Amino acid sequence: MFMQSRKDFLKTAMTVAAASPFLSMKSFAEFAGSEKQTVFFDLHSHPGWNFFKKNFGDNADAGISKLIANMKEGHLTGAFFAIVADAGLLKPTASGITVTGKYAIGEGWKSYKNQVTQLKSVLNSVGVPISTNSKDLRAENREPLCYIAVEGGDFLEGSLEKLDETYQDGVRSIQLVHYAPNEVGDLQTADANFNGLSPFGKELIKKMNEKGIVIDLAHASYQTTKDVAAITQAPLILSHSMLEMEADRPIAKRAISKEHATLIADTGGVIGAWPSGFNKNFEEYIDNIKRLVDVVGINHVGIGTDMDANFKPVLSKYSEFPKLNDALMAKGFSKSEAEKIMGENAKRVLSKIIKK
Repeated sequence: MFMQSRKDFLKTAMTVAAASPFLSMKSFAEFAGSEKQTVFFDLHSHPGWNFFKKNFGDNADAGISKLIANMKEGHLTGAFFAIVADAGLLKPTASGITVTGKYAIGEGWKSYKNQVTQLKSVLNSVGVPISTNSKDLRAENREPLCYIAVEGGDFLEGSLEKLDETYQDGVRSIQLVHYAPNEVGDLQTADANFNGLSPFGKELIKKMNEKGIVIDLAHASYQTTKDVAAITQAPLILSHSMLEMEADRPIAKRAISKEHATLIADTGGVIGAWPSGFNKNFEEYIDNIKRLVDVVGINHVGIGTDMDANFKPVLSKYSEFPKLNDALMAKGFSKSEAEKIMGENAKRVLSKIIKK
């Protein structure tokens, strides 16, 4: 079942209440009819299949259609839709996610193939276009565009050859690590195995650059990020995180230091501001976006929602994207600066990497 472990976890971790109103929300028609349209892009999302399968049963496609309608209401132009490579290794507990073990040889690859096949089938059934070219990402698009991503490099099983087939499957972004330690490098929430990137990981970065696959450093340790930044010839993304605050905040291990954030920005990349329960509320999320911009600059911040798989989200629906855009301007960002955060920065990075 697609992303089952993450969705089970959400039963104890995810709030179902929408974020508290911050400003009056523009309707989609009002926003889309404005003088200048802009790209709204989500650097990290999930298609919500299990949520709808659970709640709609055999009518899951109808549930997905409601999600797509919500995307359209929020004028979402495109997103990385991530399947979860280590889903079969994750178990929910009262304190969070526990890793249950390692895949046997072939299991991770089989899980990946099943998930990517299902994702394509679901999106095709509801008419969501899948793109492998950044040129397709245009502000005037009226249908949300899917770029396929994989969360965790476990499925590659230390094989560069599998990356070729992954590319042929249409995958255009790989997050190197997730919760389960793998052959690529070290992550934020587990003990180090390689002191950064593994030898395989270093070769993987070069090949991802060659093929035009976005490298996502979400969940990666500082040293892993440092190693990748030293090798890459393309901009990096860190699809969903926030700057460090108090150490006792929820999921504080997933936050990053100023130095960590700067590594991404120095490659010309972008960091997706994460509206998780790390933020106390929607208003603080906007404040934390500003803190991130103050550190890395306006050209290096985007939005990464982790939609439908987030921990206690303070932004829980795509229909809230116009509200988010307005809230950024109310915080003091100009219209063009807000546009950069909402998607233009992501579009710039994609245009340098995803070309065919």
